[in-house]
Order: sequence, then C-alpha cells, then structure tokens
Amino acid sequence: MTRSSGDRRAAEAIAYETTRSDSMRELAYREGDGLEIRLLWDKCSDRLAVSVFDWKTGDCFALEAAGDTALDVFYHPFSYAVSRTASATNELLAA
Repeated sequence: MTRSSGDRRAAEAIAYETTRSDSMRELAYREGDGLEIRLLWDKCSDRLAVSVFDWKTGDCFALEAAGDTALDVFYHPFSYAVSRTASATNELLAA
C-alpha cells in the first residue's frame, strides 16, 4: 500500500492521538517484524480501534473495530484495511 507524505502525516497524527488521549486504554499489544499493533478502547465514547505502525517504512494507520470483531481486526489488521479500502472504492464508483 503506497501512501503520500500527506497520508502518512495524517495516519501518524491519528495513531499519536489514539495513544496519548487520557480516555484511551490499551487492551492488547503485539509486535513483530517491525510492526507495532495496538488494540485501543476509548472509555468516553466506548469505541474500539486498532493502530498499526511499521517501523521499517514509517507508515501507520488506524481502524475502528466493532466489539464482536475487535480481536480479529487486531490479529489481521491488513486484511481489514484492504477490505475497507475496497469497499470505499466500490462506493465511490457506484455514486
């Protein structure tokens, strides 16, 4: 997935905000092969998110996760990112 420098800055800002917020709680963390993945819960909004940071490329992104799929998103974030990108593209083409 290729990202522009603007996309990268936006994703970095999202990841930073999700980890520094007082209302955010880290529920799960894993790392491997240069990837850092977190499952986060915002106690104020009761929303879940998964953030991914790639130390090799500097790329990062965050995905909202529903309660019933949060662990699946945590363990397979790239599958969900591709799926959501494809859905967004299909919606744009249908409009």
